[in-house]
Amino acid sequence: MAFNTDEIASVIQEEISRFDQKLDVADIGRVIEVGDGIARIYGLTDAMAGEVLEFPNGIRGQVFNLEEDSIGAVIYGDFRRLSEGDEVRTTGKLLEVPVGPEMLGRVVTPLGEPIDGKGPINASKRRPVELVAPGVAGRQPVQVPLQTGLKCIDSMIPIGRGQRELIIGDRKTGKTAIAIDTIINQKGKDVVCVYVAIGQKESTVAGVVETLRHYGAMDYTIVVTASASEAAAMQYIAPYAGCAMAEYFMYEEKRDTLCIYDDLSKQAQAYRQVSLLLRRPPGREAYPGDVFYLHSRLLERAVKLSDELGGGSLTALPIVETLEGEVSAYIPTNVISITDGQIYLRPDLFFAGVRPAVDVGISVSRVGGKAQVKAMKSIAGMLRLDLAQFRELEAFAQLGTELDPTTQAQLDRGNRMVELLKQPQYQPMDVFEQIVSIFAGTSGMLDKISLDNINRFEKQMHEYLQKHHQDVLDKLRQEGAFSDELKNKLKKAIKAFADTFE
Repeated sequence: MAFNTDEIASVIQEEISRFDQKLDVADIGRVIEVGDGIARIYGLTDAMAGEVLEFPNGIRGQVFNLEEDSIGAVIYGDFRRLSEGDEVRTTGKLLEVPVGPEMLGRVVTPLGEPIDGKGPINASKRRPVELVAPGVAGRQPVQVPLQTGLKCIDSMIPIGRGQRELIIGDRKTGKTAIAIDTIINQKGKDVVCVYVAIGQKESTVAGVVETLRHYGAMDYTIVVTASASEAAAMQYIAPYAGCAMAEYFMYEEKRDTLCIYDDLSKQAQAYRQVSLLLRRPPGREAYPGDVFYLHSRLLERAVKLSDELGGGSLTALPIVETLEGEVSAYIPTNVISITDGQIYLRPDLFFAGVRPAVDVGISVSRVGGKAQVKAMKSIAGMLRLDLAQFRELEAFAQLGTELDPTTQAQLDRGNRMVELLKQPQYQPMDVFEQIVSIFAGTSGMLDKISLDNINRFEKQMHEYLQKHHQDVLDKLRQEGAFSDELKNKLKKAIKAFADTFE
């Protein structure tokens, strides 16, 4: 068979012209030790702190320790599918999660992968998990209220948009219930909510999701979960991932957001586990020395942005679990010192039927009345002090001593206010309805009502006012503050109802 040399030459020339030399340059290392969600890697000399790593089988990790001759990494995935000698590549990227409106209503892992069986999430944007919080110039004072719908909190421990308010107490005292009620109460208020579940049972998280769905709250909520069965690394990164998802709405859409971290004591334990496995030196209670920084760099991201940055906000409600009411333990004191106040729940109040079981004596909001409706501020000013005094008097009265009429009246008023502030779960109340209820209590309208009838009186009072005195309620809602005239009208209306109450 004869070959045409010109034809062969043209084919070779065409192949040469189409040849495109691309070098695949990658920093490659080898796993020298793996187990319990961590890996030690040799050879990645140019790896950055916090850089994402690619392991075999599509598993990702992140650089955690930079040492002289190796690096320590945490693994976000099933570490049991890795073995010694596996190849590891650097990516040149920091850890990012998908963000955007597509995430609303979904249940995701800390890496943004859906686990609710509703198919993939086609999020168009991504944000870094770790981000430096805005400085002083990028913030403005916290002044706009974020209503929880709970009378005892909105009246005495008000939370503002951009605040960090700690919910603290022993296990099974209603910490998560307060958080869930707050999410439900944001319905129709244009607040995006992110609930981060750390180290909880999957059945518990499923129950929370079902509750939120039942009350129509999943429409504006993202649930991020790193369950108790997940590796410690996933529990450690979960709050940062949830915060990044909320920050998208704050920075890009200029909206108000609410982040609940349930709970940070489990995150600290996961961080301690990872740190000890990677031979970081232990400090107090075996926690690493930077465990304060673990929480401070997360909670500092809660902010009310300046108008130049859009004016959005991120409110953080971290939850911390105490053991036997020990609020002076290491992690609780750390988080108390970072936050702008705390809501402390007492087991003895909870088991006595006072729910929410808020101890007004050591609960505090360091933003206070600045983040409160004026009408509420004017009537609830003395409520907190009165209740704290009532608790002291109650302890004294248990000694069986004879009380003078003034002290007895104070005790009776305190008992009625405690009864009035009780609230069933998943039934948040509109702030102006709360104001009317507390006004009735502090004005002495409930003094002649028996304790058993307080809740019935309150419910029927609201129905009566809506039916016969809607104009007074409308004026209160419109003005947001009490004038002497409005106060007198409301007092007359409530007294007229009290006279007919049986």
